[in-house]
Amino acid sequence: MDFGICVATKLTDVDQCVEFENLGLDAIWVPDSQMIWSDCYAYLALAAERTSRIRLGTGVSVAGTRIPPVTAHSIASINTLAPGRTFLGMGAGNSAHRFLDHKPLPIKKYGEELRVIRGLLRGEEVEYTFRGKTAPTRLLMADLGFVNLDDEIPSDVSGFGPKSQALAGQYGDGLVTSLPPEPRAIERALTTASKGAEAVGRQLPDQFPTVSLTNIVVLDQGEEVTSDRVIAENGPFVVSSLHYLYDKIRQYGGEPPHHLQDIWEEYSALVEETPEPIRHMRIHDGHCTFLRPDEAKFMTEDLIRTTCIVGTAGEVVEKISDLSAAGLDEIMVLPAPEHQLDWAH
Repeated sequence: MDFGICVATKLTDVDQCVEFENLGLDAIWVPDSQMIWSDCYAYLALAAERTSRIRLGTGVSVAGTRIPPVTAHSIASINTLAPGRTFLGMGAGNSAHRFLDHKPLPIKKYGEELRVIRGLLRGEEVEYTFRGKTAPTRLLMADLGFVNLDDEIPSDVSGFGPKSQALAGQYGDGLVTSLPPEPRAIERALTTASKGAEAVGRQLPDQFPTVSLTNIVVLDQGEEVTSDRVIAENGPFVVSSLHYLYDKIRQYGGEPPHHLQDIWEEYSALVEETPEPIRHMRIHDGHCTFLRPDEAKFMTEDLIRTTCIVGTAGEVVEKISDLSAAGLDEIMVLPAPEHQLDWAH
């Protein structure tokens, strides 16, 4: 099992990457949430200059906020600085679009962007439609060293649901997801990706890395799951799942999952104190960065266990082993920013 860390993209904190590398982590995932954090490609360039071994990539870059040729060009530029250890994670925009009060990119459009980016990163000439005109294009000056296409840039496709997981099978070199830390969830996701590949006449390669975003919580002897320490280190990530589910139901309909039934009415009432025209900003306030005091009460044991791998050291090792056997290759963690170095140690 590999272990990566998803950083809160803050340029003045980029020196932490050196310590993450020295401590033996395998990858640094840099999010592309343009309305709250620093620019992911600026961060990656600085991290590339400071490190020599650890894999560096977007976690994830957002389809629809940049056109595909720009995304391909940006990550291929980073590959000139970190050749052979650069990767691209792509997502439909569960945060970036919703911060603008939009839904994530529709599946068909998401798939089209993945197709174009995949081709460009392989040095191919692709048909691309921009502003109503379709024309062939490619990255023209790779041979002059402005971008690096000689060293492979794996494209990992983010998919939380079956349609996007199928796209990972069609266009991805791997799958990035955020699922309940249960083996059956990983097995279902890989089955869906495999069916997506088969639908376009492709077979998933033997090496098809599957990564899940989930925190690891090792409890001290006698420590409660809802201890102050656990909430301080993991609260921003855990409560972001509540933000995501509220916005998903708000935009698409449906009912909250069973583990949220006891808190859903109170949480909804809290969010809905904010007027509708600006509610989309309130929903995601603190996104994976800090825990609002008025949301701390929603950090229930059920919510923590549903989003994190939780237990004593022995229990955590056993759970990770079970996930590995189900096909999970890497765990990406996102502790609260001020606790990331503590977690890595």
